[in-house]
Amino acid sequence: MHYHICEQDWKAIYTVLKTSSRLYTRSETKLRIFIEAIWYITRSGCQWRLLPSDYGKWRSIHKRFKQWSDRGIWERLFDAIKQEQAPDTEHVMIDATIVRAHACSAGYRKNSQAEECLGRSKGGFTTKINALIDGLGYPLKFILAPGQRNDIVYAEALIQDVTHAKVLADKGYDSNHLIEVIQDQDCVAVIPSRRNRRHERDHDRHIYKERHLIECFFGKIKHFRRICSRFDKTAKAFMSFLHFVSVLIWLR
Repeated sequence: MHYHICEQDWKAIYTVLKTSSRLYTRSETKLRIFIEAIWYITRSGCQWRLLPSDYGKWRSIHKRFKQWSDRGIWERLFDAIKQEQAPDTEHVMIDATIVRAHACSAGYRKNSQAEECLGRSKGGFTTKINALIDGLGYPLKFILAPGQRNDIVYAEALIQDVTHAKVLADKGYDSNHLIEVIQDQDCVAVIPSRRNRRHERDHDRHIYKERHLIECFFGKIKHFRRICSRFDKTAKAFMSFLHFVSVLIWLR
């Protein structure tokens, strides 16, 4: 069987998983095949039932993926790998991107689209990924939202634990309240003023040029078709794929 995850990356993932209780089978080979199956689903965006039989029974793999999602294992794996790699939090950036939601992602529960972060925007049926990344372009935190929600609504939650950093964002985040929140956390706001602002604020234009890193990050995660388009009915499952892709990006 051909492995898509290199040996070095696999060892890093396996080290985290084997130190946690009830996360893995005793066979490292079987666990790796399961992780490789999730990689295949994430990268190709195929339906679970179309997963090649080399990886095992698709129903069993899907069931295990869902169990890991419900127990927060994918998120814990992301957090552990992130901490091991020591994020550069001197500068952080926030932004959001919209992904199209396939029709099969609807209908989990009646009237539950907003709860599952599904909404209607100019792009159609969509979900919005609000992201916080570090100064080198690596992911730190995500918040999912319906596609029509304004980016700035989730900005304060994204930077909740950020202190003593320069916070980069585009002019869509130019708000007196958000600027005050950033300053109260001993941070510096590097956010251009809106065109209609009466008194234009100064910002470090040189540092602001680094904001392209978050756009590059969105480009990286959208190479994975399971992120580029949402096929999952639950926000928890979609977030699990997002955390898994982020682990792979951290390990590059």
